[in-house]
Amino acid sequence: MLPDVTVRLWVFALILARQLTMQMMQNPQILAALQERLDGLVGSPSGYMESLPKVVKRRVNALKNLQVKCAHIEAKFYEEVHELERKYAALYQPLFDKRSEIVRAAYEPTDEECEWKQDEEEELTEEMKEKAKVEEEKKDEEKEDPKGIPEFWLTVFKNVDLLSEMLQEHDEPILKHLQDIKVKFSDAGQPMSFTLEFHFEPNDFFTNTVLTKTYKMRSEPDESDPFSFDGPEIMGCTGCTIDWNKGKNITLKTIKKKQKHKGRGTTRTVTKTVPNDSFFNFFSPPEVPESGEMDEDSEAVLAADFEIGHFIRERIVPRAVLYFTGEAIEDDDDDYDEEGEEADDEEGEEEADEENDPDYEPKKDANPPEECKQQ
Repeated sequence: MLPDVTVRLWVFALILARQLTMQMMQNPQILAALQERLDGLVGSPSGYMESLPKVVKRRVNALKNLQVKCAHIEAKFYEEVHELERKYAALYQPLFDKRSEIVRAAYEPTDEECEWKQDEEEELTEEMKEKAKVEEEKKDEEKEDPKGIPEFWLTVFKNVDLLSEMLQEHDEPILKHLQDIKVKFSDAGQPMSFTLEFHFEPNDFFTNTVLTKTYKMRSEPDESDPFSFDGPEIMGCTGCTIDWNKGKNITLKTIKKKQKHKGRGTTRTVTKTVPNDSFFNFFSPPEVPESGEMDEDSEAVLAADFEIGHFIRERIVPRAVLYFTGEAIEDDDDDYDEEGEEADDEEGEEEADEENDPDYEPKKDANPPEECKQQ
């Protein structure tokens, strides 16, 4: 055991060190210098490789050459995965086509197809079922029977944060005419790519029946940096021209601006056309120059665009009905909550272990130092 005086000095030193640290962290100049120092350390070599004997370095180089070969094999693996995607896309498509027919009222499903087995806790008694049936029939008599599933895809978009952030109020009347979204993969032997097809019914906004967005991918290691390969990456995308009807182009807006004549001092009002926020800007992505060099804003726009395109392909198209009902979103939320509960349980177990530890002696003086009380 340490003498009481030594313990007090040790505690005082800790408190003083903490106060000094807090004061330093509140100083912008010190923080900037510290950040600069940390930035210099990130990714810097430890010096270990340089310290190795020459014969060992040679063997490490051999391992790195093996790793490059592994990257090329991995690229071939993803190419075959792409071929599998093409194969199974053909199997999925008849189901997606039938989904589209039901949504746009081209096909009315049978009673057998509409029968959905409820969970045990949701099962109703015969009396409740009969009552619900009567109420539904009464409602059907009072209002006109809607065709298909109205606003199916618009509802999907509004239910998904990633897509709803792109929507503007003036986009919604157009997206009510969206009947289907399809994914088409590049043909065998062609460069890897996929195309999103947005199928619209005839409308007052544009004459196109299909709007397309094609994403070009690459599944091969970069010769200048082969170790960075981590599967197929989107290299660029191309949209399509939307043939807007006169006065219906919502991607543009007109603004009036006053201009003052320098000599005469008179003013005039001019009308100027400027870009307008809209989901349909999705079909006019920034072009990637041949050099590959882009400014930060364009890179950010393309990165977000690639994420959206990949999400539509991987999640929205295959699971559209679950995003329409909100079940897919609820599943994502449930997964997040479960992780939080698990973390809480782990903390609880740690606390319990401390209390059950025979050597655990909580301090009698539980009051923290003065500086710890202030948040």
